[in-house]
Amino acid sequence: MPQYKQFPLPDTAEGLTEAEILTWHVKPGDTVTVNQIIVEIETAKAAVELPCPWAGVVTELHAEPGQTVEVGVPIITIDTDPGGAAAPAPAPAAAESNGTSSGKIGEEMPGGRIATLVGYGPKSGTAKRRARKDSAPAPAAAVAAAPAPAPVVVPEPVAVPAPVQAPGGYVPLAKPPVRKLAKDLGVDLYALTGSGPDGVITREDVESAVSAPSPVATQSFVDNGSRERRVPIKGVRKATAQAMVDSAFTAPHVTEFLTVDVTPMMELRARLKNHPEFRGVKLTPLAFCAKAVVLATRRTPDVNATWDSAANEIVYKDYVHLGIAAATPRGLVVPKVRDADRMSLKELAVALDELATVARDGKTSPADMMNGTITITNVGVFGVDTGTPILNPGESAILALGAIRDMPWVVDGEIKIRKICQLALSFDHRVVDGQQGSQFLADVGALLADPGFAMTY
Repeated sequence: MPQYKQFPLPDTAEGLTEAEILTWHVKPGDTVTVNQIIVEIETAKAAVELPCPWAGVVTELHAEPGQTVEVGVPIITIDTDPGGAAAPAPAPAAAESNGTSSGKIGEEMPGGRIATLVGYGPKSGTAKRRARKDSAPAPAAAVAAAPAPAPVVVPEPVAVPAPVQAPGGYVPLAKPPVRKLAKDLGVDLYALTGSGPDGVITREDVESAVSAPSPVATQSFVDNGSRERRVPIKGVRKATAQAMVDSAFTAPHVTEFLTVDVTPMMELRARLKNHPEFRGVKLTPLAFCAKAVVLATRRTPDVNATWDSAANEIVYKDYVHLGIAAATPRGLVVPKVRDADRMSLKELAVALDELATVARDGKTSPADMMNGTITITNVGVFGVDTGTPILNPGESAILALGAIRDMPWVVDGEIKIRKICQLALSFDHRVVDGQQGSQFLADVGALLADPGFAMTY
């Protein structure tokens, strides 16, 4: 007989509370296998593809593209035994024989494996075939010798029972035609209270929601004669806004500015681009700035520290996970270059290019945006001279790299045209004093003005 299982939205990153459904890769009636990608979601950190934890047939999708769903709320129902006990699906059987039987994410599997978001954890022992819940376990010899099951006639598809209150969260009760009507009219079923038996949402409930005024806009564009456009605050934008508010009103910001003649750096860049070791490498001013930042942290480790209010401690870190603020179609993200302090200039240039490509494609994983220690925001790519950047939560310093321009500059008492750049450093005054912040900014400027100064570090 059919066995319906509902897959709740998992927490794909520590502390995730909700996510937006971007794209479904399956539809009702499709046959799915274990670990098959079924949906792409957008969390507060990145776009993530979710695999299916079971094999079977999709019976219902509980969320539409563009809908925000809370963690724990079911998003899909799957019939894991569409053919009945007498005709087990070959895909799950094969998976079980390979020691990768399907199960709920986080569930301990036979042999001590733990089902994870994709695949399973390390195998701690010999895996054993798990007996079906609706049939008696068969001896191993009988299983090995049993012939392939005879084909059976699959009955005509039946209507999937309406979703019920699940431990993971609330699912609105509505029949498929009513769900389709709500989708066509742009009505959010989660915002309705059903007037039918047991709280079932009826067609009349949906139609009333369309005609009645609502304080919450259900469409992106509002035609109210004022030529306004309303967009729900969610996903990356919502997370970024909250992080910036928390940072601005938690850490006392101080911002200092420095104008630097980076002509020697640009001349070195031109020479290195023709060097055989750097051929094919995208060597940008940001790479030089990144190298200068990681070198300068050696002399001023306070800018790479964290204020831990809970423990009443300042945490000094002997590594640099360098964040790079990147503008993407989904909003601002800050992926990290791990252990940037251990990289050469060439390695940093390659890492930055790869990081930018992944970020532009919206494929930066949540793990790649966590646990940074210091950040660079390159506002110069937009032609901006400088700004007052806001700290990323958990960090004590952020450097803004401005545009490099040809400007008059006094050199040895004479006015000459030089390559000029402005730097702006914001720091947490709880961790970094004015002397330390000034020293760090001066060191970064000195390294960009005279790259040979790095020999003294």
